[in-house]
Amino acid sequence: MNDPFDTAALRAAVLRSWADSPTRFREDANAEEDLVLGGYADAWFVELAQNAADAGARRVRVAVVDGELRVANDGAPLTADGVAALASLRASAKRDDEGSVGRFGVGFAAVLPISAEPRIVSTSGGVAFSAARTREEVAEIPVAAAELARRDEPPVLRLVWPTDEEPPAEGTEVRLPLRPGVDAQQLVEQAAALAPDLLLALRGLTEIEVAGTVVRRVDDGDVVTVGDRRWRLARAAGELADTDRDRAAEQRTRARWTVTWALPVDAEGRPVPLGEDVAHAPTATTERLALPARLIASLPLEADRRRVRPGRALDVVLEGAVAAYVDLVAATPPEHRLTLVPEAGFPRSPLDGRLHELLLAGLRTAAWLPAPRGELAPGRAEWLDVPGASPRLVELLADAGLDRIVTPVADPAPLTELGVRRIGPAELVERLFGPEQPLAWWAELYTELTGPAEAVPGLVEDLRALPVPLAGDRVAAGPATVFLPPDEHDAPVVGPLARLGLPGLHVAALAHPLLERLGARPAEASALLAHPALVEAVERSLDDAEAGLDPLPLAEAVLALVERTGEAPEAFRALALPDEDGRPARADELMLPDAALRPLLADDVPIDVIDPELAARVPRAALVAVGVLDGFTVVVDEEPTGPDHDLDGEDEWWDAADEPPARLVAVRDLDLVADDAWPGALALIADDRDARAAVFVPGGYTAWWLSRHARLGGRRPDHWRLASAHEIAGLYDAVPADLDEELLAAIGVRSGLVVADRESADDLLDRLADPTRTPDAALTSAAHAALAEAVAAGRVAADDLALPDRVRALDGSVVDVEVAVVLDEPWPAAVLPAGELVIGGDPQALAELLDLPLATDVVAGAVDSTGTPTPWRALAEVVVTCDTLGVEVPEGELVLHDELWVQLTRPEPARRRVPVWRDGATWHAEDPVRALLALLAA
Repeated sequence: MNDPFDTAALRAAVLRSWADSPTRFREDANAEEDLVLGGYADAWFVELAQNAADAGARRVRVAVVDGELRVANDGAPLTADGVAALASLRASAKRDDEGSVGRFGVGFAAVLPISAEPRIVSTSGGVAFSAARTREEVAEIPVAAAELARRDEPPVLRLVWPTDEEPPAEGTEVRLPLRPGVDAQQLVEQAAALAPDLLLALRGLTEIEVAGTVVRRVDDGDVVTVGDRRWRLARAAGELADTDRDRAAEQRTRARWTVTWALPVDAEGRPVPLGEDVAHAPTATTERLALPARLIASLPLEADRRRVRPGRALDVVLEGAVAAYVDLVAATPPEHRLTLVPEAGFPRSPLDGRLHELLLAGLRTAAWLPAPRGELAPGRAEWLDVPGASPRLVELLADAGLDRIVTPVADPAPLTELGVRRIGPAELVERLFGPEQPLAWWAELYTELTGPAEAVPGLVEDLRALPVPLAGDRVAAGPATVFLPPDEHDAPVVGPLARLGLPGLHVAALAHPLLERLGARPAEASALLAHPALVEAVERSLDDAEAGLDPLPLAEAVLALVERTGEAPEAFRALALPDEDGRPARADELMLPDAALRPLLADDVPIDVIDPELAARVPRAALVAVGVLDGFTVVVDEEPTGPDHDLDGEDEWWDAADEPPARLVAVRDLDLVADDAWPGALALIADDRDARAAVFVPGGYTAWWLSRHARLGGRRPDHWRLASAHEIAGLYDAVPADLDEELLAAIGVRSGLVVADRESADDLLDRLADPTRTPDAALTSAAHAALAEAVAAGRVAADDLALPDRVRALDGSVVDVEVAVVLDEPWPAAVLPAGELVIGGDPQALAELLDLPLATDVVAGAVDSTGTPTPWRALAEVVVTCDTLGVEVPEGELVLHDELWVQLTRPEPARRRVPVWRDGATWHAEDPVRALLALLAA
């Protein structure tokens, strides 16, 4: 048989070494067993495909022929060195091939788990390995045979034989008779599953055919298609320095390293990150990785080719891997680059943890993050933490010099992992105060912020301090501090105020819905008038005017606003206006030239006339609204908190009230009216709807003040009665004014007998004691009843009254208190003069008030005639009278007399005939009806 590779010599050398050294056979058997049981179990196709790629093959074909698994390739034919490497377990025929990705000659051992009789057929010749033939050879060496007896199988790949077989069309083929129990179909399926990954990992291969199914690799620039998957590739290569070659002896002469990153992409080139994978060197190892792309690199491996071997060579390759990964990221469409940032998490392996650290460090310093002005390194970049922010927003910020902000992303976690500095809404707002930009830029900025503000909870609050451009290249801090620019209708009113440039009162240079949502208010006259800055300017306007500043610009701006609203806050009464001599004064210390109130004012009132020219130019209502006097001004406070409305006597009124007013409505400046001008003043109040209504507020200030301080005929209102109050005419004179009686009654002019306090009680007592007055008996009685009721109700204390020396008697005369008595029952009146009797109301209270005795205490006497006891029920006139009055007929008896005489002992001894008399509990009478009435009155 032809033996082109001199396999006989190779066998002889091996057999001789086994015979010469008993341990050599054991070492070879152990080494092969380790390879079969450790590193190469189930890796047969990976190793055969890699060997084919190392041989420069472009195509690999897998088929089952006559139960035999065959793997063919079109690479370089088998050589003598190759055969020697196959038969040496640890040697490699590829050590000097700088372009080779192969590592060890031991890769062929991966076929042993499925075949004990592997063959290699090539156009240059063929070789065969055989467990059976090796066993026969070992049997001839006693020391080796003894060792083999303790094993299941000899080292198959140490002895090689020639074989004469026809090579395949491809050129080289590995033929594997399968061990018993090995399923050929399962091996084919395994090869089919591995084919796409091998085409990606083994750069030279372009096609793998498995059982008639072909998988191809198509290169298109840096994107390759393998089967139905597309991958974007980034490569790097370099040379190891002599000091870096810390590999096993077989690899020390291999100085070239290579790295390929393979990133899955879809048909549009968008990344489809891997997640879980293993490192490939170039075929799969057991080093688990959790990276977006596959690493295919000439990593130094342990002898079992499962794990990387630490050392300087690994460091160099990983450094190259970082540079290639940065290139891969840069080659990815900008909007998808962040998907390539390794995710934080527990490392899948030591190599995975180290790669995560190295890749993140490399990505932090490289410029690849997309930004409006180019690409930025994460270490220099910033990201805008405004959910929903658009790329256009970032472009606008770049126009303003904020050019380190990267294009917005949906998930900022990778940016955080890279250490990109976060810019929150608050910081963004703060940094926007620097740039000077045209109004169009601000308008577009607000538009871009509107969407996030509407969608993100809490963002509106973060934007409250957003800058707002004003006229003159100024900006205000926060929309809530500005007014939106007025429309054409309001511009003439708002413009003068805006031009004043009051600190804190800003009118925006543009309008935008976002500004309004953030608190900017329409430039309405009422809102401007309520602004604290304008209120403050008004309050200090007199001081400013006295310091030499012209008060007219502020005054005219304010009056224009007030003209629009028709009203002004209370504080605007302090507005400085010129008087008729050009001197500044508070508005509420001026009056109109033709003010209705002017002829009613006292001579010493410090009110000047406003500049007539200004009064002619400004509407009357606007001047009155800021406090310039015309008629009376009505003060309204919906929620008063204290007597702080600059009303005369307000403190006293407030303290006298049972409870503070819930709402205050009052006429002011009443104290300015001259005493003799009150009829005209009251007529002016009556003609003014609001002023008149203020008088009728229950418990209100206006009626309270007028009742005490207004003067009619030189007297307080309660000195007089209404003209229509005829029933009290005997005690009170009609008011000397032809005015609205309802108004007069509200301010205290009397419509009847009312004793409200000590003063009115003293006044009524004086009137009753005045002999010039002519009250009839009914009025006198009513007056005394009113006095008694006031004492009984506690409004008047009897001890506090100034008691007169004379009182009004029953007959209308005035009697000295020394002889007057209070008639407490009717029967004593029969023996006392009417000119000494005082009647009205509760006799006990009246006697206490006037310090007078009761009639029943003054009169004493005994019946001095004979009568007939008769039951009340037996008296027809008594029964009729009770029925008429609606009362019950009294129980008991009445003593009837034809003539009833009594013998008096008080007030002086005398015998007198009387119609009715009470003797203890017994009633005596000549007239039963008069006796009944006396009984009912008792």
